[in-house]
Amino acid sequence: MLNKFAAAAVVFAGLSLPALAQATPPAAGPGVLTQVMFFLPLILIFYFLLIRPQQQRAKKHKLMIEAVKRGDTVITSGGLIGKVVKVGETEVSLELAENVRVRVIKAMVVDVKGKNEPVAAND
Repeated sequence: MLNKFAAAAVVFAGLSLPALAQATPPAAGPGVLTQVMFFLPLILIFYFLLIRPQQQRAKKHKLMIEAVKRGDTVITSGGLIGKVVKVGETEVSLELAENVRVRVIKAMVVDVKGKNEPVAAND
């Protein structure tokens, strides 16, 4: 007798599940406009706090490198301070001391001091 009830319960449950699944409407996720409105402020924040300042810094550095001329005192990324002796297309020749000259790639120049601007020293 139990087997008949169990079989009837399984058949009833199998037949009623599709009906129950159809009765509930599908869950609607957030729309495309809602997602765009969420990510737009994040994109703007990243642009104004990270990307734009880096672009301005790179542009300023490029202009500074292009303006390097003979006689300027420069500081390299390695911390060397020298006087520009020769300026090439991609390299600069620096005089660090008497008869000590090195060639440095222009992009490695961090700061340019003019001829009249002294470099601070802790002697």
